Amino acid sequence: MNLRAQILKEHTKANAEAIVKWIGGSQKRLDELVGLLFDEDPKVVQRSAWPLSQVAMFHPELFPKHLEKLLKLTGKKGIHGAVNRNVARLLQYVEIPEKLHGLVMNTCFEFISSPTEAVAVKAFALTTLQNLSKKYPEIIPELKTVIEDRWDHESAAFHSRARKVLKYIGKNQSRH
Repeated sequence: MNLRAQILKEHTKANAEAIVKWIGGSQKRLDELVGLLFDEDPKVVQRSAWPLSQVAMFHPELFPKHLEKLLKLTGKKGIHGAVNRNVARLLQYVEIPEKLHGLVMNTCFEFISSPTEAVAVKAFALTTLQNLSKKYPEIIPELKTVIEDRWDHESAAFHSRARKVLKYIGKNQSRH
């Protein structure tokens, strides 16, 4: 498959699924997809993001070598929202190398604190921070504070995910 041509062919669920199936568990093919996230054509970047997070659900073991550059890409000025959304989504599924825990936490806190970030990105970031709070219970007070600070400015979708995170924290905080 000519991956770039396939991505440009159409922006549909069926096409994204075909790309995910083609990548399968191949590190080489995932590497090629990740490379397209750095393409000069914004359409290629946007369309590459969707299959990226789908591959992460089925083959999270392929991602550790790419996480740092993907996280740095989220902070790039003018990057399409699909990149932030799908990188935030894949963080829920992959095992994050310990050396990147700080960068992931900072990125996720920036996502949920941002008044302009999409609600889906915030929801995924909340889940990732919840996951990391198992190893770093010291982030729990900051997580609660950020949720409280953003509460009146956020949508029902944010509230739904935030309630789940707060419930989880409440149940598990005494175990730490």
